[in-house]
Amino acid sequence: MEKIIIFDTTLRDGEQAAGGSLNIPEKVEIARQLEKLGVDIIEAGFPVTSPGDFEAVRLIAEEVRTPVICVLTHANLEAVDQSWEAVKGATHPCIHIVLSSSDIHLFYQLRKSREEILEMSCNTVARAKKYCENVEFSAMDASRTDPAYIYQILEAVIDAGATTVNIPDTVGYAMPDEFGNLIDNVFKNVPNIDKAIVSVHCHNDLGLAVANSLEAIKRGARQVEGTINGIGERAGNASLEEIVMAIKTRQDFYDLYTDIDTTQIYKTSRLVSELTGTPVQPNKAIVGANAFRHSSGLHVDGVIKMRTTFEIMDPQSVGVPSSSLVLGKTSGRHAFREHLSELGYSLSEENFNRAFAAFKELADKKRNVTDKDIESIVAEEQRTVSEVYHLDRLQVTCGDRGIPTASVKLVAPDGEVRSDAAIGTGPVDAVCKAIDKIVAVPCTLTEFTVKSITEGIDAIGEVLIRVESEGITYTGRGADTDIIVASAKAYINALNRLLSDTNAAA
Repeated sequence: MEKIIIFDTTLRDGEQAAGGSLNIPEKVEIARQLEKLGVDIIEAGFPVTSPGDFEAVRLIAEEVRTPVICVLTHANLEAVDQSWEAVKGATHPCIHIVLSSSDIHLFYQLRKSREEILEMSCNTVARAKKYCENVEFSAMDASRTDPAYIYQILEAVIDAGATTVNIPDTVGYAMPDEFGNLIDNVFKNVPNIDKAIVSVHCHNDLGLAVANSLEAIKRGARQVEGTINGIGERAGNASLEEIVMAIKTRQDFYDLYTDIDTTQIYKTSRLVSELTGTPVQPNKAIVGANAFRHSSGLHVDGVIKMRTTFEIMDPQSVGVPSSSLVLGKTSGRHAFREHLSELGYSLSEENFNRAFAAFKELADKKRNVTDKDIESIVAEEQRTVSEVYHLDRLQVTCGDRGIPTASVKLVAPDGEVRSDAAIGTGPVDAVCKAIDKIVAVPCTLTEFTVKSITEGIDAIGEVLIRVESEGITYTGRGADTDIIVASAKAYINALNRLLSDTNAAA
């Protein structure tokens, strides 16, 4: 069997999703988890876009040693130079150059001729080749480009030193058979194609990103690019977990393999969802909450008798526990630690102690604590690691005849406890206004979402809040059995991200 190279662009294209910005520690944390997942290449960022992205790429290149660490750059000589400075500390560095190829992009966006684009492509690839052996070139909007021009560009950049040529369906326009034919014709019409790896990068505007990627693999592409949970620009990218599990589940059809540790998929999905603030829809393939749940009596009967009647994958193969072990207030530290391990979490002693204390507190409020409750606890404790302000105390009064009022105490960065109060149109509005009085950072709340982590009246509620400041969106999440407390935690989490970015820029 031949291997498919898995190129993860969660930290670059995935972060470009509206409201999906990550700070530097979060990017490093995701990169470390992607290394555990076993991806071959991590596209760590776009260093020329901001000092923060440059620093994130530099740290990932120094700390994550097994995968290839790739950086995206414009087809500009100075941008190539700067990108190399960010990635040069990597054990296996790669420079990825992207330049539009379709006439619609050339005429309306770049205002350049085909000849100018060809020259820019070759010059920047040659420049990158002076720095590292591994150079990728992407012909942006390839699916809407004159095929003859695509062949011409690919041949030229391979001659200039490109070791991987990427054929993107940048706007999700192609149909599977159409895209497959393009890949076929690349192999037939580019004389030196055997000197490079053929890669594909598909977007999901028509819901076909995974289908197009799999069709390209079937036609000979040997690298596939995508993101965890399919996040990214507009409707997102191809979901890597779906591609990987399609290859693994249907090896009889593809006769291919990847080096992905599929048992890490669920944990990686949860981490990316948590840190980007992008929830996973319940019916999402592989990692959705309903992916391995059965409701129909016919289905339940079949699964009880033989799992494979209605489950083509074992939940444990993607890291979803097959059983839902319930812990309670009598469960000790050892049982809690063992169950964390079963769920794929390995916490430092300090983080474990905080998580165990939170578990005991929750167990006093709930009769049974489920896996999803525990995952929420771990996520909540991880959110406190880089706090600027910490919620110390909250009291709210409200009702249909009263004026919603909130009193808040926060622990400030200097350790001082600061308090204030406010009234609002509702309890959450009052809480946010009271917090604003203490933190005093200008921003606008743009999104407020509430969902239940588990079933039941005593379920943990999770709140997602997005705030905007100077055109940048910051996401915060909080969880608690009290939804008002969860809202306060989420708002403070969003403000902490805003303040962390402000402090880093200063």
